[in-house]
Amino acid sequence: MSERQFHLNAFLMGVGHHEAAWRHPRTNAANLLNVKHFQELGRIAERGKLDSVFFADGLAVGPRVKYNTQAIFEPVTLLSAIAAATDKVGLIATASTSYSDPYTLARKFASLDHISGGRGGWNIVTSAGADEAANFGLDAVPTHSGRYERAEEFLDVTLGLWDSWEEGAVVLDEETGIFADPDRVHCIDHDGERFTVAGPLNSPRSPQGRPLLVQAGSSESGKDFAARYAEAVFTAQRTLEQGQDFYNDLKSRLIKYGRSPDEIKVLPGIVPFIADTEEEAKALEQSFTDLISPEYSLRQLSNMVGVDLTEHSLDAPLPPLPDIDRIQGNKSRYQLVKDLAESEKLTVRELIGKLGGGRGHRTFAGTPEQVADELAEWFDKGAADGFNIMPPYLPGGLEVFVERVVPILQSRGLFRTEYTESTLRGHYGLDRPANRFSRAAGAAEVSA
Repeated sequence: MSERQFHLNAFLMGVGHHEAAWRHPRTNAANLLNVKHFQELGRIAERGKLDSVFFADGLAVGPRVKYNTQAIFEPVTLLSAIAAATDKVGLIATASTSYSDPYTLARKFASLDHISGGRGGWNIVTSAGADEAANFGLDAVPTHSGRYERAEEFLDVTLGLWDSWEEGAVVLDEETGIFADPDRVHCIDHDGERFTVAGPLNSPRSPQGRPLLVQAGSSESGKDFAARYAEAVFTAQRTLEQGQDFYNDLKSRLIKYGRSPDEIKVLPGIVPFIADTEEEAKALEQSFTDLISPEYSLRQLSNMVGVDLTEHSLDAPLPPLPDIDRIQGNKSRYQLVKDLAESEKLTVRELIGKLGGGRGHRTFAGTPEQVADELAEWFDKGAADGFNIMPPYLPGGLEVFVERVVPILQSRGLFRTEYTESTLRGHYGLDRPANRFSRAAGAAEVSA
């Protein structure tokens, strides 16, 4: 067995990551509204001994609802249903620091962690869409720097609330009538620039201390934020060299915050099209590309690059794009798309075809052995600690990965054959975090 092993997360989206998945004969579009479909996905991931499943989220309908389906369920609610259908697999949900309140978010994720027995995780986003901003009374997206400044204070409050109940605070002594030890339940009395929160949280410390913290930003601000807070990072890198650069850059930033490289797991996304032969896999990918609706894709691409392309020719290259400093949305995804278009000299039609599978994440078409080889190369050459698997269609795309790729990784000693831990932190090899109030109490006892 290899000493260092993969971590595998299943990034699940409706009936598949490909934007045309709902139209493809390999899927059933009605499953978008069927919670049993998502519970089955959780069971499939657990059958493959995957570390976790993850759901993204958005706070608006999207670019063109006429041509594409959107995420239907609020992810923490959905994961609570999946928790009831599974026992081991981790459960990660996206929630925005821009349009949430620290107290209610802390309570929501603490509840998920209790309900699942310690399997909860929070993917932290700052929300960059103008349509999302409009749903919360704003005329424009908050500035990139402003979103991250808010996110930092948001995290400080949330972490304090999760610590507000010490270990052992809940007594439940029926004979004496003592429910909790008030000396172990603390106000946080946060009074900051954006939030004033007294605390304590009205939920005791959760089974794994606090939910796993996940982050996906790759801008300079995003990488610094991840180095300070994140324990797993979902990233979009299209080449091995780009993956190595991101991996080394992010890990090098941890020392600034007194952290070691092992305290954060880097998981690039990959959209695998898997078949018995490479030719069949590429034909499968093309069958999805052929179903793309340009009307939808052009609006989505417009949002990524900050230029209205809805009247632009599909067979021309991108028009001149704004400087990245003018982009207040997702800077890292903007740069990825711009670099892809320029390096491969793509027309808009070719570009939306390449983006259709994973919106900039790497796609790969091949046999199970080829997919395993590709993952192993990134892992062995310092570009990943594991992978964010993004099945292009569901449930079949996840089933084929679990049934045909995972056994290859297991046979090479690169992935677990059984779960050895019961919590999400345990799956990722991370320690239970210390409670700040317990540390303070311990320090006081020593000094006395």
